[in-house]
This record gives sequence, structure tokens and C-alpha cells, in this order.
Amino acid sequence: MLPGGRRASTSVAGLLIVAAPQDDPPFDVEAVACEEDTWLALSTETRVVRSPGHPVRVMTRVWEARPETPGNVLVRAGTPLRLLAVVHDLDAEPTWREEWVETALAAILAEVVQRRLVSIAMPLLGARHGTLEPARFMRLLGRALVKGVPRDAALRQIWLVRNNEPAAELLAALEEATGQQSAKRPDGGAPDTGRNT
Repeated sequence: MLPGGRRASTSVAGLLIVAAPQDDPPFDVEAVACEEDTWLALSTETRVVRSPGHPVRVMTRVWEARPETPGNVLVRAGTPLRLLAVVHDLDAEPTWREEWVETALAAILAEVVQRRLVSIAMPLLGARHGTLEPARFMRLLGRALVKGVPRDAALRQIWLVRNNEPAAELLAALEEATGQQSAKRPDGGAPDTGRNT
């Protein structure tokens, strides 16, 4: 594949990291991280549905609702598992903070390690619905991977779901953050991860 193609991959901290767009999954995943806000509005379906409850009960639930804490990660059952990373507060300006993204990354990886998941898809948190620079997100991710994923963890693959960011630049920023050089493959194929599979 030509440089600047749809996919690129590298090995960082013993993990296969593939940067690819949403419509080009490099492998099946057991969990998907989603960028979310304190009221969980970003993951809400856009179609209007008729409420099954009495209007008074519905309004009571709305009145009693409380926002989630930024940096938290909520787990939603399903296949794949959904990990809602609360990195936005729509009442704030800007809506995201770097420390929320950093805390959410650590919580996502802790959940993945604890559940012994092998693969996960993750957008560039704070960059999709916010203005966090993609290279800065990659540095935060690199630190989180080094700190939060032990060598004996089941995790083997991370699909970085990118928008228009050049895949090779994303991976270069990640390698720089972790101080590692690796055998990048522009086709998204698997470089040697150094982990037993």
C-alpha cells in the first residue's frame, strides 16, 4: 500500500496497533471504546422512540438524573462490549480536558486487562468531538499503554479508529511517546509483537 494509505500498523509495548478508518476494520474486536459526555448524549440514538413509560415516571427519571463524572468509563454489555469514556462536559468550554482523557484511557485499559480481552477498537478520544490534537492523544495513549498493560495481559490488538488523520503520523507519534522504534507496515499487517499468541 502507498504511504498515506487507509491502514498502517506498528508494535508498541508488545501490542499490535493498527490505525484504520471506521469502514475498514483490520480485525474483529471484543470491545469498542466510545467518546462520551457526562449526560451520555453522544451515544444516544438519533431516532425518536415512543416512551414505554407513563409521562410522569419518565419526567421523574429525567429530574433525578445526575451527570457522570468526567474521566469515568461505563461498561455496556453486548457484542462487542461498549466502553463509554466520559471525556466531555457539554456545560464546559472547552468540553474536554486532557486529564479526563488520560484518566479514561487508564480506566479503559484497566477494564480490558481485568476482563482479559484480546482486542479493542478505540477512537482518538477528545479529538473526535473535541479539539484535542491527534498527536497529543497518541502521546497520552502511549503513556497509558506502558503504565497500564502488563506484559502478561491478554490484550494483543488495538484498532485506532481514525478519521482523516494520516495513519503513519499517528503511529509515529505513538512510537515517539513510548520511545520505541518498530517495523511499521503500511498495509496494516501484523509486525512481530514479541508476545506469545
